[in-house]
Amino acid sequence: MSIKQFLSLEWKQFRRSSFFEKGLVIKILMLLAALYFAGIAIFAGVIVFFILKKTLPEEDPFKIINNFLIYWVIGDLVLRYFLQQLPVLNIKPMLILPIQRNVVIRFLLLKTSFSFFNILPLLFFIPLTIVLIVQGYSPFMVVLWFLSIISISFSINFLNFILNKNNPIFYGVIVFLALISGMQYFGIFDISQYLGVVFYSFYSLGYTLIIPVLLVILLFKANYRMLKKNFYVDGAVLAKKQSFSNYNLEFLNKFGKLSIFLKNDIKMITRNARPKQVLLMSFFFLFYGLIFYTQDTYRDLPIVLAFASIFVTGGFLISFGQLVPSWDSEYYKLMMSQNISYKKYLESKWVLMALACAVSFLLSTPYIYFGWDIFAMIAAGASFNIGLNSFITLYGGALNRVPIELNQKAKAFSNTQGFNPTQLLISLPKLLGPMLIFYIPYKLINFNAGIIALALSGVLGLVFKSYFLNLIEKVYQKTKYKTISAYSEKK
Repeated sequence: MSIKQFLSLEWKQFRRSSFFEKGLVIKILMLLAALYFAGIAIFAGVIVFFILKKTLPEEDPFKIINNFLIYWVIGDLVLRYFLQQLPVLNIKPMLILPIQRNVVIRFLLLKTSFSFFNILPLLFFIPLTIVLIVQGYSPFMVVLWFLSIISISFSINFLNFILNKNNPIFYGVIVFLALISGMQYFGIFDISQYLGVVFYSFYSLGYTLIIPVLLVILLFKANYRMLKKNFYVDGAVLAKKQSFSNYNLEFLNKFGKLSIFLKNDIKMITRNARPKQVLLMSFFFLFYGLIFYTQDTYRDLPIVLAFASIFVTGGFLISFGQLVPSWDSEYYKLMMSQNISYKKYLESKWVLMALACAVSFLLSTPYIYFGWDIFAMIAAGASFNIGLNSFITLYGGALNRVPIELNQKAKAFSNTQGFNPTQLLISLPKLLGPMLIFYIPYKLINFNAGIIALALSGVLGLVFKSYFLNLIEKVYQKTKYKTISAYSEKK
């Protein structure tokens, strides 16, 4: 079976998808966004050399670029892990046909090479390479340097494939990146200077090109062996057996009828890949404040601090809550056929988000280091999240009817049906609301008045909790059968 035939099958699968026409507009918007970022990459590749030359005239701009390439490598790896959608190929029909496994596996790995994340570096480094040649650098050595950098880009691509499939390697890479980032931040060890010499050696020596080329080959073979190991009919057809620990969740019984839903959600989060990913991302939200609270520019803009305070404690609320009830899409029809209270179901989700906000607030205690005013802002943001933002998020979830595969990690643009203009409008109060609630009293009275107003808005939401839940329940009840129908559709 040739590559041309594989491409034909891929096009037919794309064209015959039940969601093709629904997702066509979103795909066009994604294409326009890709063209926009492509234009930025080309422009940056053209001007970066001249900007560095003007800013630091006494230093070689090319060496400075090489010193910063390590940050590109780390950033590219992180973005790929969270955003790049890995290629999927339905292999079950091919396993019973006279098609060589080697051909199918090579095609699948070839699909990873045509990712936009691989094309973007080309659009940056090709113009930069041309600029370097025009500026008098050796054309032959510059081309060797370019080939080395592109090889590193493809190495990151294949490493990302392994990280998504191998948890031990993923955690090892995370620990390594955390160590070098920490040493860099505290001035213990400046890795950029040493690795800058390595990157520059691709130009100064040339023969060091063999290092990234060998790295690409090794990672390609590692992916090949990993795929081939599981490329069998038994592995594809037989159900995957998993063993789970039985958690003692009796402490949740204090929530009464809500405990059934809470236990189910906690087990879902701890046993499935997608919820675990959300939990991990929620933890990273705690560090969101470091972007703003460490900069004097933002410290002088309290309205921006109010914006940041929402994200410090609202990571789980935002990432988990906006996908209610999609988390239960695989068994939603069964749930709706049971004699359960819709209000209790929604209230259990609210309790889970409120508890997550409370835990996040406790974990944010080290922000006291930046001053009691900052910590008070975070506390007020937590109050807003629990008392108002949680209800806004639950309401927006009613507009999201995209089924979720619990054991498949989410990637950017992996589900274009999630786009909903109404849901986008609902998200505006979550972002602009706390800023306005804080800013008006702050401008009219003082900083403390803004904090008190933001905190009281959350308290007010708790007072009218039952009222808000009743309103949200009516929305969910009204769209109940549309939601069931949407969850029944398959791509």
